[in-house]
Amino acid sequence: MDVRAFCSQSRVLIVAGKGGVGKTTMVAALAHLAAGAGLSVLVIELEGRTGVATAFGGSGGHGYAGEVLHAAGATDFGGGPVDESVSIPPGTVHARTITPDDALLEYLDDHGMKRFSKRLLSSGIIDIVAGAIPGIRDILVLGKIKQIEQERVADLVLVDAPATGHTMTFLSSAGGLLDAARGGPIRAQAADVVALLSNPERCQVALVTLPEEMPVNEVVEAAYQLEDRVGIALGPVIVNAAYPSVPALNAPADATIADAGVTLDPAAVDALEGARRFRQRRHELQEGQVRRLAAELPLPQLRVPYLFTDAIGPLELDTLSAALATGIEALHDPNEATT
Repeated sequence: MDVRAFCSQSRVLIVAGKGGVGKTTMVAALAHLAAGAGLSVLVIELEGRTGVATAFGGSGGHGYAGEVLHAAGATDFGGGPVDESVSIPPGTVHARTITPDDALLEYLDDHGMKRFSKRLLSSGIIDIVAGAIPGIRDILVLGKIKQIEQERVADLVLVDAPATGHTMTFLSSAGGLLDAARGGPIRAQAADVVALLSNPERCQVALVTLPEEMPVNEVVEAAYQLEDRVGIALGPVIVNAAYPSVPALNAPADATIADAGVTLDPAAVDALEGARRFRQRRHELQEGQVRRLAAELPLPQLRVPYLFTDAIGPLELDTLSAALATGIEALHDPNEATT
């Protein structure tokens, strides 16, 4: 499947997963991938993280107004025709943080209450409203995302979702409010959000996991809950931090050392053999979990390699995006005719 076509399947892609699986890093890699394919990208962060900005070589803290993280991707994944209706230039990644407070302020400003909006916010009115109307914070944020999607600000809007447990509440809040509210602007906003989430051409979810038992269990459960409770379309599962196969490690360390004509003391040979066995065992365990994931969740998988580094920067982002591109190119394009 063509990378640009993959990144254009829906205008909003919500990236979700258990805390610690590298979800924010995958948001950065997908943004880099889409920009390299000539698309304009808006990354929306909901919890004030700085991981996306750091991966692009920045310092984070882009705020509600946002900032440009990247223009004209370092890796070219193939361009295409430019959509002049979007406001972010092609090949550019823009990022911003959206909070319920910011979304409420803008909503009040847009509805002629600018003089009172900050006073209402400072008085704690949003906390009072949130207590009276469960889910209103999530609706404020989702409503803003819906507005951004409708205004065609970018070709692709990437949402760095909360950890899986909160994601379920976050995405199901609109349906709950739609059932509870009989009318008025809140119900109208909830209906608009439900329409966004239920249309796969407008919005999809990409789940991220590690090839380990607990993250795989959680991503399988989350996938079925999202389909059943939210009715949102699911894209491929991203399997992060996968150990690649190294055929040279199949032979014992002493045999490899002997073939290389190198002499080491027995303690060093034993240490190398222990490292080899550990590495092979980790790979075998991961492969077993990946097979189990495929059996329990019939979704395509995109594998991303484990990077032996303590930080993700622009160079690592190139590697991760290239791995995603390789996986995407192996996918079947549903729009292509089969024979």
